[in-house]
Amino acid sequence: MLLGRDPEQHALERLLDDAREGRSGVLALVGEAGIGKSALLEHATARAAGMRLLRARGVASEAQIPFAGLYELLRPALACLDRIPEPQSAALESALALRPPSAGDRFAIGAATLSLLAAYAEEQPVAVLVDDAHWLDGSSADALRFALRRLLAEPIAVVLTVREGRASLLDGAAISSLRLAGLSRDAATLLLTDADAATVARLHRETGGNPLAMLELARERLPELTPETPVPVRTSVSQAYLDLARKLPERTQAALLLAAATDRGELALLGRAGARLGLDVPDLDTAEQAGLVALREGTVEFRHPLARSAVYAAATPEQRRRTHRALAETLPDADADRRAWHLALAAAGPDDAASSALAQAAVRARARSAYDVASQAFERAARLAAYDDSRALLLYEAAEAGWLGGLAERTAALLDEAAHAAAGGLLALRVDHLRGHVALLRGPMREGQTLLVAAAERAEPAEAVTMLAEAVVGGFYAADGPLMRACGERVSALVAAGAGTAVFGRLAEGMALVMAGVGDAGASAIREAVEAMERADELDADPRLLAFVSMGPLWLREAGVGRALVERAVAAARDRSAIGALPHLLMHLAILDGTSDRWAAAQAGYDEVIRLARETGQSVVLAGALAELAWLEARVGRADACRTHAAEALVLAREQGAGLAEIWSLAALGDLELALGEPEAALARAEERHSLMEARGIGDVDLSAVPEAVELLLRLGRAEEAARLFPPFADAATAKGQPWALARAARCRGLLFDAFEPAFEEALELHARTPDVFEAARTELAFGARLRRAGERVRAREHLRAALDAFDRLGAVPWAEAARVELAATGARPRRRDASGLDELTPQELQISLLLAGGRTTRETAAALFLSPKTIEYHLRNAYRKLGVHSRDELAVALQSRRLEPESIISPP
Repeated sequence: MLLGRDPEQHALERLLDDAREGRSGVLALVGEAGIGKSALLEHATARAAGMRLLRARGVASEAQIPFAGLYELLRPALACLDRIPEPQSAALESALALRPPSAGDRFAIGAATLSLLAAYAEEQPVAVLVDDAHWLDGSSADALRFALRRLLAEPIAVVLTVREGRASLLDGAAISSLRLAGLSRDAATLLLTDADAATVARLHRETGGNPLAMLELARERLPELTPETPVPVRTSVSQAYLDLARKLPERTQAALLLAAATDRGELALLGRAGARLGLDVPDLDTAEQAGLVALREGTVEFRHPLARSAVYAAATPEQRRRTHRALAETLPDADADRRAWHLALAAAGPDDAASSALAQAAVRARARSAYDVASQAFERAARLAAYDDSRALLLYEAAEAGWLGGLAERTAALLDEAAHAAAGGLLALRVDHLRGHVALLRGPMREGQTLLVAAAERAEPAEAVTMLAEAVVGGFYAADGPLMRACGERVSALVAAGAGTAVFGRLAEGMALVMAGVGDAGASAIREAVEAMERADELDADPRLLAFVSMGPLWLREAGVGRALVERAVAAARDRSAIGALPHLLMHLAILDGTSDRWAAAQAGYDEVIRLARETGQSVVLAGALAELAWLEARVGRADACRTHAAEALVLAREQGAGLAEIWSLAALGDLELALGEPEAALARAEERHSLMEARGIGDVDLSAVPEAVELLLRLGRAEEAARLFPPFADAATAKGQPWALARAARCRGLLFDAFEPAFEEALELHARTPDVFEAARTELAFGARLRRAGERVRAREHLRAALDAFDRLGAVPWAEAARVELAATGARPRRRDASGLDELTPQELQISLLLAGGRTTRETAAALFLSPKTIEYHLRNAYRKLGVHSRDELAVALQSRRLEPESIISPP
């Protein structure tokens, strides 16, 4: 019976009851050693009647064994592997060494873990119980964290126990925590039945009510206690175990150290290793009699993890090395990874044999996508390497594995060390290439650009094209026009000489030209690259390559050009569970939606980008997505959300040097002020944006704030200033020659000059060649307003109604209201837009609805969004209720009524 833990027991029982009723829950029991976490976990086990159990326990010495904890946890559920998506089952089987290794996206294993848990819970509720979760190997912890974040509507209850101060598993996981305090004085009295009241009071005060500490002190040290003797509370429990061990014979102490140094406690292994140390398994009998260990079913188990830690920590370094050497010499070939770590722990200095063994273990871990374990193994191998060149290479390998595992801080530190250790040549080049790549995504971006440009000077031409193309993309996100132009010219020269991939070279060259203001030639190069990629199939295998090339359609802004390419890239990434590549790709698709008439889909897309970018640590993409979402929110009139997202984007952009996100954020805030009827404030934002672009050498007319500034200056009665801004902008738009830029220039001309009708008509004709409904509606509104002021009320109504219909369809509420006011001024009676249930859908509900209405099954949608089928069904029920529909056919009709074709998110496979 548990004493003094009624609230905690009730919390666990509620969690289990919720799971039986189909509601997921995760609870972490957090507290110091000996506080009673494991006892509460056993209480949960006893109360989980009628539920399937999945159990695991973290073990400190297994923290370097890839997916050891995950395999222990999921082993009973592996029979359900054939019920989860094949790419996920393949990733999980590879990770758990159930099939040949195949490295991939580390998040795919988390997605597979979620799918397997959901499949296992289909027939019966499941209780997932993990003791000492802080000791799970990093790969298992990552996969579990990914899955736990996404549990919602499954009959699954998860209970974790985590040591206080070591709760990294919970970081960013939104997991409920229950911190365990010490027992009450009354509970302590019931626990210590053989002690008098004074002793109970003393022990309770000195231990803070820690039950294990009270029991051990009462048993082992009670005779030594006097009122004046302080009790070293922080070490009292482990010290009690150590005092007990030191009373045992030397051979028993040596056998205990051998048992503490193993991670499995197999008596057969202890017998073989002990023979090399002159020990026998019976040497543990005395320790068992003393209550330190228990021998059962061919294994030895310590009474408490602190007992094992105390025995190991008390040994001398040479005793530990000798013990690990005996274990390494005894382990079979099938346990090569464990043998490698024991060899490393047996080494007193540089040891080529141990370094080589550990490097091979790292390669095997990397092949199973256990990138964090691989990084640790490579780094330890580097410390043991006898020669500088070997050490530098292993540090680089450790950094690369760390980057693949999302360990940005660790990667940067290892790369700095590798850069100092590398003597030059190819390795130094590889180090600088990775350093530059990491800095572009992690920041500071200027550092990344400098490293890549310098590395390209030393690289072979084909590699130089790749590095310079990366620098061009980095220059785009950094809004660094001069650097983009310089790198683009070098890429162009290299490709012309036959180096690198022509598609990448042409796209990089085109982007650099557009950003520098040479729009016509730049657009031509980008269009050529996009058309080539649309015909190609071989790059589908690597969504990261498509992420680069799929930037092209965003630069062209032409109706019907390149969208299929972006959708193909997203489909490839989803189907392969390539979660690390998805944020960048999804942002491209959301931008395409946001610059067409699919604003609701764009909002859903940005929502997913932001969630995944936070999870994968892609801060530059996160800043861009927040800024673009804020821009969309400004246009629909969500002022608070716009300001919140723009503020976060500005902080991130300025921290990382992501100038493009800064420009987008200022544009969002300017549009918001305009929508709120604050032209002075909106103009200040436009001027700030213009100054930033000039400072960074950005000549891309599409990013220019001039069209907004012209309209604002006219509203403020400053027509002469507006007229002075127009000619350079018009010249830049003409030079680019793209319909989107030309349409905005024509609208400015219509606003500025007396002969306005031809200019507005030209603008509308150009808008028809672009997908941007919002910009076209702004032109209709401006045209109608000028016609009304010129006394052409009937003609004005035609354009004002077109503007109103478009703004209503988009959900651009402030703009729709402005169009209604203008239309009413013509004498017409504008209708009010009917509220749509679609407006009430959350971004995730909308995204799920689009995928399901587009032809995907519930399971396919779950796989695409890395959710469980039950969670998909939960969100779908909410969407049905809000839209008033009862079937997927009705759902598709409801979506299409707002021009939200399902394929606007992704084409079904």
